Amino acid sequence: MNKLLMIPVLLVILSCTQTKLPGIKVAYPMTKKCDTVDNYFGIKIADPYRWLEDDNSSETMAWVKAENEVTTNYLKQIPFRDKIRERLTKIMNFPKITAPFKKGGRIFYYKNEGLQNQSELYTKESIDAKESRVVLDPNKFSTDGTVALAGMNVSKDGQKIAYSIARSGSDWNEILVRDIISGNDLADHLYWVKFSGIAWCGDGFYYSRYDAPKDNTGLTKKNEFQKVYYHKIGTKQDDDVLVFENRNLPSRMFSAETTEDEKYLIIYESETSDNNSLYYKEINNPKQNFVKLADGFDYEYGVIDNIGSTLLVKTNKNAPRYKLVAIDLNNPAEANWKTIIPESENVLQSCSLAGDKIITVYMKDACSEVKVYAIDGKFKYNITLPGIGTLSAFNGKKADNIAFYSFTSFTNPGIIFKYDIASDKSQEYMKTEVSFDVNNYETHQVFFTSKDGTKVPMFIVHKKGIELNGENPTLLTGYGGFNISETPYFSVSRMIWLENGGVFALANLRGGGEYGEKWHEAGTKLNKQNVFDDFIAAAEYLIKEKYTSPARLTIQGGSNGGLLIGAVINQRPDLFAVAIPQVGVMDMLRFHKFTIGWAWKGDYGSSEDKQGFDNLVKYSPLHNIKEGVNYPAVLVTTADHDDRVVPAHSFKYIATLQNKYKGENPVLIRIDSKAGHGGGKPTSKIIDEMADLWSFAFYNMNFTPSY
Repeated sequence: MNKLLMIPVLLVILSCTQTKLPGIKVAYPMTKKCDTVDNYFGIKIADPYRWLEDDNSSETMAWVKAENEVTTNYLKQIPFRDKIRERLTKIMNFPKITAPFKKGGRIFYYKNEGLQNQSELYTKESIDAKESRVVLDPNKFSTDGTVALAGMNVSKDGQKIAYSIARSGSDWNEILVRDIISGNDLADHLYWVKFSGIAWCGDGFYYSRYDAPKDNTGLTKKNEFQKVYYHKIGTKQDDDVLVFENRNLPSRMFSAETTEDEKYLIIYESETSDNNSLYYKEINNPKQNFVKLADGFDYEYGVIDNIGSTLLVKTNKNAPRYKLVAIDLNNPAEANWKTIIPESENVLQSCSLAGDKIITVYMKDACSEVKVYAIDGKFKYNITLPGIGTLSAFNGKKADNIAFYSFTSFTNPGIIFKYDIASDKSQEYMKTEVSFDVNNYETHQVFFTSKDGTKVPMFIVHKKGIELNGENPTLLTGYGGFNISETPYFSVSRMIWLENGGVFALANLRGGGEYGEKWHEAGTKLNKQNVFDDFIAAAEYLIKEKYTSPARLTIQGGSNGGLLIGAVINQRPDLFAVAIPQVGVMDMLRFHKFTIGWAWKGDYGSSEDKQGFDNLVKYSPLHNIKEGVNYPAVLVTTADHDDRVVPAHSFKYIATLQNKYKGENPVLIRIDSKAGHGGGKPTSKIIDEMADLWSFAFYNMNFTPSY
């Protein structure tokens, strides 16, 4: 990518006006109530807005329209909303590129010229070739950018690419096949694919799918009986070969992958969102049945690749921070597993076989460290990264002598390095240039104390020389669940906060994976309150240290993070000026009844048993909204095609909040159309959404940005 000339940016002066911004009157739609009452272990729980779970009904559609009209009317009265949108459009208009990868002798990478709705997939003949061409342009999938590339895999010979598309942000995918040389799609078209990879083998590939829904409940109905199939190129989907299933346990999920040499087929079996059983089969041995290498669902197993008849597997079995083991398939009993890289004090995030080395990425206090080992596990050396941040990709193969990796941070939009494996030399290959000076901002990490005495890390980003006077508009976010680690990453939209003298804070809450499985478990099931306590303590720290005050503090989180926001404003509404729960899990008593929600029981537990119900009902955002409480300004976001966390969660939550809250702060919902849980969202929709969120937040913090 050619380097762009830096474009001078007008200095943005912090607006310190204390003039009260005028209030905007809101008249909420009248939302009818039904008399639905559920009985949980002798405790009756009313669910008056149960009818909003039917997203196909004319009544629900009319309610959505009415709510959106109220929200749109409110947002359009914010005087600086259009200016924020203009600024977002300008600063997001820069080329973005991913680390290249090699397949079949070809080089592939993604690139977005700036404001394209979707990134394009390019290929070129070699690393040093100057000319490249587009393989896939998702912008041509639809006129409005709402059909996105959801996944892809290139065949071993580099001649074909199987790719999946997602319509309007749904988790449902379709798989198509393109000839890379001619650029033409083949006749293959597979439907009802969900939570699936694409694993090439010979002249076809393995994939996972569900049976086609028999009615129009595809976006809400519980997903059951997933199966793995093999599709041969040039045949109809009806002719696909069933490879793996479980006819007795509908909630089991299966995913397939093949080793790089296509010698072994690997099957992962799971029943919740983490941990799995592990199977393998020698593909060219028709007499061999699948062999179970690891049973149960207490631990995680991930195959890195094979060396001959030995599999290298990353696991947290007896190693909460993960280790790498070798499994000899000629003698695969666990007693014979050999530890190649033992567990260390930091979390082993990933391993890659590249050249004759094992490249590992560790996480130390939520930041990346890269260590290189010999194939036998002997430590060789570290790869030095540019600073505190995240190695976001490492692309290399066993036969390669060159690999690529990319680095990003809160203030670094991205650098791609070309890495010579034999000489351990990294060379800057491409660098992202943006139209503002990132050197004006700084990042530091603090450790605050949670309610039970646990030390919790938090990143804080702001303009250099900021005054700690308690008046800075501050955005605090977090996640705290599903073993997901929140590490430093660059966000263009966040610059709206930072260039206005604001503060961004990311708290690494328990429930995530920042310190391994014990840290994760400390924020799950009966320990879930720890996550909320950590977040509340993070807010209190920012206030105590004069970064901000309750009147200038906005909190935001999505999905499980939306649950987090909903829970903490019930518990400590006094701490926050604005709350933005996005696509959140708000009904903790019924989440398992929709689409893939049952898989979250591993983190949440379930209202189906007494202990689970007693715990969930205490913090469920929907069920803990109280009358007489002065809630912060709330803007809920969801979308009509979100089939991960169905919009009924947000519908019922905001209907309840609007009914019970009698204060002056607005409590609104923004319901996007032709959008889903967030994946594949076109750039135009991202700009519109972020302009609405930031203008809502600034306005309700009584802060006028200088645009």
